[in-house]
Amino acid sequence: MQSVEAAVASLPKIHLHCHLEGSLRAETFVELTKRAGISTRYRPGQADVPGPDDPAEVYSFADFGEFLLTFAAVSRSLAGPDDYARLAREFVADALAQRVIYGELFISPSVWAFFHPELDVPATIRLIVQELRAARAHGAEFALIADVTRNFGPESAMRTARMAAELAGDGVIGIGLGGDESRFPPELFGEVYAYARAAGLRAVAHAGEAAGAQSVRDAIEHLGAERIGHGIRALEDPAVLDLLRERAIPLEVCPTSNHLTGVAAKDAPHPFAALDAAGVIVTIDADDPALFRTSITREYELVARDVGLATLQRFIRQAVDASFLDAAAKRALRERIGAELARPSAY
Repeated sequence: MQSVEAAVASLPKIHLHCHLEGSLRAETFVELTKRAGISTRYRPGQADVPGPDDPAEVYSFADFGEFLLTFAAVSRSLAGPDDYARLAREFVADALAQRVIYGELFISPSVWAFFHPELDVPATIRLIVQELRAARAHGAEFALIADVTRNFGPESAMRTARMAAELAGDGVIGIGLGGDESRFPPELFGEVYAYARAAGLRAVAHAGEAAGAQSVRDAIEHLGAERIGHGIRALEDPAVLDLLRERAIPLEVCPTSNHLTGVAAKDAPHPFAALDAAGVIVTIDADDPALFRTSITREYELVARDVGLATLQRFIRQAVDASFLDAAAKRALRERIGAELARPSAY
């Protein structure tokens, strides 16, 4: 019988909750900061603060707030189109090495523009898409979801939504809602999401991570979110679990991320199994894999050890169903995964 590691390595994998910027290799981050003469740390309104330049230490943080600042520092280091092209190229290499075959990746263009106002954001997105499409030759496909960043407010969010609509069909398939969930609730962005949905974009939102179950309900009822990023605090309210189950709204669950940011207790099992037992649709992902010093392979291994390979395989199939692919593409992906899981090497 194969080890868990060998069995998971053989599995086809799907990203539904992966931030492209959060996949930046630590070595690349250090290189970019040195080239730009900036720190690996960022503090708003302060002069550049010293930060480590050892790749083993740059992605360290104590809580969710420090994580957001680390994400900001990474975004600041990505200064021009070539940096984003490199980011995408390295992401593809890392994804293919793990047998990732499909992904819907978050990008945060409003954060890019905050740090680099001169950046041609649409052109940069097109360059990223070009790099991602190179994966097609290796049997993998990736699309982009443009995150509107809560912290910048509804007007900035609407600008991002309009840009995403202009790029629909050119690699961008939806909008998401990221940033500081505890201070910027979903209802602030209802008009933005209404515009995006009318423009044909799909709708997802981070919720139930830094704020409680009500945030999940609000993302569904005020934004029309079709999937929820994280969502684990839905467990705090049985009525919200009922809502998720009745509307078949999947949760993009990222176990290591939740433990490291303190959203899930570090000394207790992650609650993805409790969500699954409650009848909620669960998919598994790595969130910001480099920043959390994990990978989708490691997340799959964690799940397999906890609930077994058969349940992990079901989560993979659920990710296909939860994706924003059209019906024909979903059917083809299901058939491909079914054929791969049927091979003895997958067990």
